[in-house]
Amino acid sequence: MPYPDHWEADVVLADGGTAHLRPIRAADAGLLREFYARLSPESIYYRFFSPRPRLTDEEIAHFTTVDYVDRVALIATIGDAMVAVVRYDRIGTPASSPDGGDEARGRRRERSQTAEVAFLVEDAHQGRGLGSVLLEHITAAARERGVARFIADVLPENRRMNKVFREAGYKAQQRFEEGMLLLSLDLQPTETSHEVMTAREHRAEARSIGRLLSPRSVAVIGASREAHSVGQTALRNLLAGDFTGPVFPVHPAAAAVASVRAYPTVSDVPDAVDLAVVAVPADSVNDVVAQCAAKGVYGLVVVSSGFGEAGPEGRERQDELVRLARANGMRVVGPNCLGIANNDPGVLLNATLAPTLPRRGPVGFFSQSGALGIAILRWAAERDLGLSTFVSAGNRADVSGNDLMQYWEEDPATTVVLLYLESIGNPRKFTRLARRISRSKPIVAVKSGRTTQGVPLGHAAQALSLPDHAVSALFAQAGVVRVDSLGDLFDVAQVLAYQPRPKGNRIAILGNSHSLGLLVQDAATAQGLDPLPPVDLWPDAGPSEFEAALDDAFADDGADAVVTVFAPPVRGGMDPGVAAAIVRRAEDGAKPVVATYLGERGLLHGIVPSYPVPEDAVRALAYAVRYAGWRRRPHGRVPELPGVDRVKARILVEELLDEGEPAPGRIAELLACYGIGLAAEGQGIATKITTAEDPSFGAIVSFGLAGVAAELLEDRAYRLAPLTDVEAAELVRAVRTAPLLLGHQGAEPVDTAALEDLLLRASRLADDLPEVAGLDLEPVLAGPSGAVVRGARLRLARPPGRRAEHARRLRPS
Repeated sequence: MPYPDHWEADVVLADGGTAHLRPIRAADAGLLREFYARLSPESIYYRFFSPRPRLTDEEIAHFTTVDYVDRVALIATIGDAMVAVVRYDRIGTPASSPDGGDEARGRRRERSQTAEVAFLVEDAHQGRGLGSVLLEHITAAARERGVARFIADVLPENRRMNKVFREAGYKAQQRFEEGMLLLSLDLQPTETSHEVMTAREHRAEARSIGRLLSPRSVAVIGASREAHSVGQTALRNLLAGDFTGPVFPVHPAAAAVASVRAYPTVSDVPDAVDLAVVAVPADSVNDVVAQCAAKGVYGLVVVSSGFGEAGPEGRERQDELVRLARANGMRVVGPNCLGIANNDPGVLLNATLAPTLPRRGPVGFFSQSGALGIAILRWAAERDLGLSTFVSAGNRADVSGNDLMQYWEEDPATTVVLLYLESIGNPRKFTRLARRISRSKPIVAVKSGRTTQGVPLGHAAQALSLPDHAVSALFAQAGVVRVDSLGDLFDVAQVLAYQPRPKGNRIAILGNSHSLGLLVQDAATAQGLDPLPPVDLWPDAGPSEFEAALDDAFADDGADAVVTVFAPPVRGGMDPGVAAAIVRRAEDGAKPVVATYLGERGLLHGIVPSYPVPEDAVRALAYAVRYAGWRRRPHGRVPELPGVDRVKARILVEELLDEGEPAPGRIAELLACYGIGLAAEGQGIATKITTAEDPSFGAIVSFGLAGVAAELLEDRAYRLAPLTDVEAAELVRAVRTAPLLLGHQGAEPVDTAALEDLLLRASRLADDLPEVAGLDLEPVLAGPSGAVVRGARLRLARPPGRRAEHARRLRPS
């Protein structure tokens, strides 16, 4: 029986390197023999409990010949070498004879769901996290094949293997018997196992990006002597940026480039090379990747074009680039990208095609667009917005915004994350990361491309018909500050990066122009803020008047933030000390201050954001107020739901995909796995619950009243799955017709708790099963004593890319 394609995966290891996982094949006999020959006697003894210097031909055949059902083995490869293997062997199979009664049949069924598992990791690669990631993948494969429990015999002194089992997060049991530890692992995913997996994924991906952004040495492959060429530009920018490590130009013929000694190939460089900037023609890139692999390079920044953006042939070339790099332990930025930069004084890396970088600061910036990259960096510098690190991913074949968010979450030099996105490669992961990171660091995103329905997508053909308010609601739920333009992105970043978080929406207004003060007041009201009456300081107000007014605003417990405006007086000279006074008081205060100062845009003395018109200042402040409010409010928790059988649901979905159009009875069977029953009758108000797999956000759930009127008015509310208890309650109350459910004009309220429970269960189903492309529960009849589902429609489709199994993997290129 052939194995499923998704059993193959590229993974990031604990130290930031990569490996390829796949099922073992009979043709791997040679690889297995070579792998075994590199093992130490201790590793062999831990695996087989006795000395075994070599494997016989029969043993090699046994280990490489599996049926991918009762006997499954996965191997990890780096380059052309096998570096680890994990396998399970099912213990017994169900008996065909019915004799023995229910008790005996139960024992046989239990035995058929149990398998013995064993690992073996090459000594040179132990400690890199191969054991834990292999356990995740063999567990996912076993669950698909109906295995519910692993058992293993482990020597007590085999501490590494004991640790892999103990820290996996599954329900485990162990006992000591005849000098051996007998371990048993329940394969049902738990909240702890999911937390363990995501924590390991986070650490591994953060380290992989850290290696890219903090290299000890850089080679520029394709460094040209031709002025203004891509290769020479990359080299000169590295040198001009005062990179703290050695830079090695690679040129096939030149002895030197930019007065730096050059080498014919990267293999000829006498020292280690951590990062390679690749600027050769597209059809030569993969040869360069092979040379970098042999050299032991950690990461590649491919600025060359002619890949996925150039049509099917370029796409094939791009896929091969990523395959080669990941298989040999390397991450790739690009291709067709601007490059990467790190302003850390200990690194000073400008591996971009931009001649200058903004100053050092607290903002991490990810841009998918290579073409806009130079302009983005110039605009940031013009506004005096300081960057910690910058990555332009171009075609985003490997490294994506998700990887950078993993890194920035832990980076002490980054307090604000900016994202310019054209598409999201793994939307489920993006929303999961955003919901977590936004609680400690603000994420501001502008996403290019809009469909006529208002969905910002890089590939409009994939869009669902989500209204614009739904898109805003989904970003807001995740804590992401969604803006509409690059100008807004920088405006908001100036407040979030350099000012404290506002504690509320009450805005003090002060300045030397009554007219400008009124404009601020109107703009604040339009943004949903609570403006206080403007304080007019008169046109000739100087530094002391501004300082006194700011002191009063900071001392006022009824004000949460300050907007100050300054216009040059019509008569008399302008006092340049006003800006310094505003900054001086803003530094000492605990409230955010924004300014409209002489029509300037940027940062006054590198601290106080200034905008050319009051509306811009208020709009940027309003974004910060809403984000701070999101941080303060309770978010609830994803509750444990009784009556949920996720293992049965997973098996059932696989069966339904093979069956085609699901029959009503089979739909009811799947819903029952999540405690959702179908009723023949009921009364109350008709509502509708819908889930969908959105190409930009992943699993989403919506709620509204049923009927034509609600559809015409687009009176539906949307949230990301899975819902927390707080979010489920908010969703019921978010539609404009919610008063009809809550006792409008003296009517008896419906049982909102029952509706919330249904929403929680539907959202959990959508989150667990990405194959459920759409689920419509309609009508859901809500009454004072409960809510019942009268009808259900189900749409299934195999999702592209990553599955929702509990195993780490890099997304396909």
